[in-house]
Amino acid sequence: MVTELNADEFYKCKHFLQDSRLLEVSAVIERINPGRIFADDPDNPASALIWLGNNDGFIFTGDENNERFNSRIKDFIDKELAPEAKRAGLKWFEGAGSHTGWDKVLEKICEGRKWSSWSQRVYKLVEQNYVCTEPLIEHNYEVIKINKALLDRVNLINNTEFLDEKILGFWSSYDKFFEYGIGYCIKFNNEIVTICMSDFVAGNIHTIGIETLKEHEGKKLAQKAVHKVVKECFSKGFTPYWDCMESNKPSIAVAEAIGFQKINTYTGYEFPFN
Repeated sequence: MVTELNADEFYKCKHFLQDSRLLEVSAVIERINPGRIFADDPDNPASALIWLGNNDGFIFTGDENNERFNSRIKDFIDKELAPEAKRAGLKWFEGAGSHTGWDKVLEKICEGRKWSSWSQRVYKLVEQNYVCTEPLIEHNYEVIKINKALLDRVNLINNTEFLDEKILGFWSSYDKFFEYGIGYCIKFNNEIVTICMSDFVAGNIHTIGIETLKEHEGKKLAQKAVHKVVKECFSKGFTPYWDCMESNKPSIAVAEAIGFQKINTYTGYEFPFN
């Protein structure tokens, strides 16, 4: 059977980190970012499925040749995970393997379904490659660090739900984010229009996520906010990390213009929950 581990049992999965190419695996197992782990054995896990806490996907990790796990996981997804995921508002299963060996397992899970796949790019930025020229933005935009001082004046912000959605989508609480993460936002009048932050953290590596409200796109706000996060990362000895879809050309352009270097690609798989 496939069993869900309690959070205080996640340490039993630390051996999975040796072969993992995805930072999110470490972020969840180390209990920095929220997530759930479903393993083949509650005492000595050999393989596991991680459900990311932001509901942004599932990651297979551990031994991809573990038949005890592989023979049960398809039914587990359909009968156990799918109903719960649909109650959480998810319509699609989106999954990837922590290493390439899982790709064949995922393809087998997809058999008989209407499925598709896509390619993800992974980038890393080292300080000597950083192109540190910040773009100029219009004077009526204000760059603000996301910290406790900002929360003390949220009554001056009209769309606090945007901030809550981003921070609490990836972190169990604001306090947890302030402990581990870095973030900047850009304000226009009384609205937050851009947020750039650490989505996942593992060791000294920070996965950078960014979002700009559609009506404010094209004004170099994303680039401005990314520079702020990157500079703080370097000042604290952290390494910025970037993960985006191969088809997301604007995201790739921002990363490469700043000096991020591609270090890896991996395949994601998706199919609708029945």
